[in-house]
Amino acid sequence: MTASRSNTSPTRPVRTARTGTTSRDTARPATKRVGNSSTSKRPADTANETAVIESIDSRYLETLMGYNARRAALSIISVFLDRMAVYDLKPVEFSVLSLVLHNPGITSRQLCAALNILPPNLVGLVQDLDKRGLIVRMPHPRDGRAMGLHPTREGAALMRKAEKTASELELDVTQRLTAEERHTLLQLLQKIYL
Repeated sequence: MTASRSNTSPTRPVRTARTGTTSRDTARPATKRVGNSSTSKRPADTANETAVIESIDSRYLETLMGYNARRAALSIISVFLDRMAVYDLKPVEFSVLSLVLHNPGITSRQLCAALNILPPNLVGLVQDLDKRGLIVRMPHPRDGRAMGLHPTREGAALMRKAEKTASELELDVTQRLTAEERHTLLQLLQKIYL
């Protein structure tokens, strides 16, 4: 059994003189195509479609504070990860242990506020540091619901070495800065987030 064919023949679009649209355009509601249009995939500057980029123009990005801060941070973090491997410390673990070392009895809530960490993310981190014998949890003297975090003797010894290494590596990666420039940069960065 064959499907019946319509007696109407396919219509050809007829361009109207006034609007420039075709009869087919006016017969159907216009639909907007998003993402699949061949024009959306064309380069903005078609004259340079086949250009070979010899040097990258990043002048605009270099005017952005976030871009520069991120690039500087990545330069430091790569060296940090390499030199902290001997202590088996990631940046966030280093920060937590440093605050515990310099603030014995600090609570998890205080750590979250100081480091801008979400409480669920800190729970596992504190458990891992406790299992490694680097910190110990003790009841808080004034808040019965809270636990104070204290460095163990091993944790304190590890952090003293790790902090010395961190100070040395920061001098190495910022060696093109003078001591005064380094101090000024720290102050300016802290003005943004403190």
